[in-house]
Parts: sequence; C-alpha cells; structure tokens
Amino acid sequence: YIYADGKKDVAVIESILKGYPLGLIYFNKVSDTKLEVLDGQQRITSFGRFVTNKFAIKDENGMEQYFGGIASDKQAKILETNLLIYECEGTESEIKEWFRTINIAGVPLNNQELLNAVYSGPFVTLGKEQFSNSQNANIQKWSAYIAGTVNRQEFMERALDWVSKGNIGDYMSKHRYDNNITELKNYFDSVIDWVSAVFTDVESEMRGVEWGRMYELYHKQAYDPKKVSSELQKLYGDPYVKNRRGIFEYILGGSVDTKLLDVRVFDDAVKKSVYATQTAEAETKGISNCPHCAIGHDANKSKIWKLSDMDADHVAAWSKGGATDYKNCQMLCKTHNRAKGNR
Repeated sequence: YIYADGKKDVAVIESILKGYPLGLIYFNKVSDTKLEVLDGQQRITSFGRFVTNKFAIKDENGMEQYFGGIASDKQAKILETNLLIYECEGTESEIKEWFRTINIAGVPLNNQELLNAVYSGPFVTLGKEQFSNSQNANIQKWSAYIAGTVNRQEFMERALDWVSKGNIGDYMSKHRYDNNITELKNYFDSVIDWVSAVFTDVESEMRGVEWGRMYELYHKQAYDPKKVSSELQKLYGDPYVKNRRGIFEYILGGSVDTKLLDVRVFDDAVKKSVYATQTAEAETKGISNCPHCAIGHDANKSKIWKLSDMDADHVAAWSKGGATDYKNCQMLCKTHNRAKGNR
C-alpha cells in the first residue's frame, strides 16, 4: 500500500465527499464469482482503510475525524458512492497490454507490481503475504541484503528473481494457480541463510548485491566464516579499494579477480615521474625503458617506448600486499603489462 502518506489517502476521501470522480477502476475477471483489482487498488484500499477507522481526515474546523466520528450524512455519502469500474477479460498478454496502457496516472507502478496484476491468483496472494507484509518478523534480517521496500513489492521481486534465475514473468505464469509458494520460500531462505552464514559481518554495501547469482556460483564451496571476516575487514580498511560492493564476490571467488574491487590506480604525476626515471636510466644503458623488453631477445630489446604506449604496473601485486605508490610502480609496455596480469 503506497498511499499511506497522510496526503494521497486523505485526498481520496475528500474527493468522494466533494463529489469528485475517482477515475475508472479496472478489475480482472478471474471467474464468474471473483474479481481482482487490475488498476485502482490504492484508491480502493484508501476507501476501505478509512471506513474501518485506520486513518482520519480534517473537518471544516481543522479537527481530525475518523469515519466513526463524522456526521451520518457524510458516512452515507461515502458508503453509497458509485464507482465507475471496468471488468477486463482476456489472455495474459491482453491484460498485460491493457495494464501498461492504463498505468499512466497517479503513482506509477513498478515492474513487479505490474506483474502481480497480470498474473494475479493464489500464488501472488501467498507471495505477497510472505514477502510484502511489513509485519513479517524476518523483514529486518532480509533488509540487510535486499535493497528497496516491502510495500513496493521489491522483496517479492528479489525472491522471484533468485528462484527463476531472472525469468520472473515466465515463473509467475507457470505457477500462477499454485496454492503454495514452497519452492519460492525455500529457495529464498536458502540464499539468505547461506549469505548470513558465510559473511557474519553485516555491512551496508551488502544491500542489493546479486546474492542469488552468487549463491548459484559459490554455495557448494566451503568457507571459514572467521577467515572470511578477517579478509573482509582487511579489505574494508584498505584505502586503495574503491568498490566495496565488489569485496563479497572477490572473497567468494578466492580473492583473485581484483577488477571487482576497482583498486585505485597510479595517478598521472606518479606515472610521469616513474616514466622519466626509467627512460633516463634505459637510455644511459642502451636498453628498452620497458624492463621486460630489456631482458628479451627481439627487436624491442632497446626500444624506448612513449609514455602513451606504456601502462603503470604494481611491482609487487596489490593482491599480494603491494602498495599503489611511487616506490611500487614501474612502467611496462602495454603488451607486457597485459601479459603480467596478477603474477
């Protein structure tokens, strides 16, 4: 429910009392005896919450009044208000197209909210009870790993994304009329339990990381939580690591792929200084200013490379404790720098 801000929900009730139209409300006809809201859920929910005394509006004197406290004629006007509705029948693709067309006013719905409407049924209902319920005691734990909010269906979207390997629409279509969400819930719990067991430290950068993908890649490997914690804290304290969100996969992958960390590179001043020193020494000795070319046996053995043809390289690899400073910098020709890698 996204109208509960004390403004939009109140505006719905005030519109009814003033006789203003609430706009067309669309329903999806599920069966001869059952309709599900396709568009207009926020308005209907606001109406229901007010008549059950969940929020108040201000009267002409500026006093807050709940439904039970307003004048009987106003109560009657609210309860007897006619709503303009449209019942939609058709295939999933037709309903989806209708919804995309009518979802142009008010608070724009996100993709998961749209999918919930298109594939409405027992599966979505059960899924929302589990993953879109702000009263669920697990929300606080889940919030450490999932970005977004419960009331915008972002927790449900993440659960579906993980179990479906990114094919949410197909998965929802397949399970639309299921009367349980066992597979969805169990898979989600498995991912969360695995992450929290491997990484005992909870960091803010964990929110929104692709845990589902990493679970598939790494959950069969064994990790020592104490060693993981030690490595995590070491990397968090390293001033050269620019991408903290990449630390988690870096550790899971065996602390090999430094590209995940976006390690700070040598600045231009350092590169120019090292280049000048290497080049001067190389010219004196009659060898290449690329140390690797200088010990080779080809035509580049004595070649003096331009600065633009060289890359700055860590003498001692950063992953092995080498610092990103002048003393640990050497200039290599681009070919040898690429060949060196992380050795």
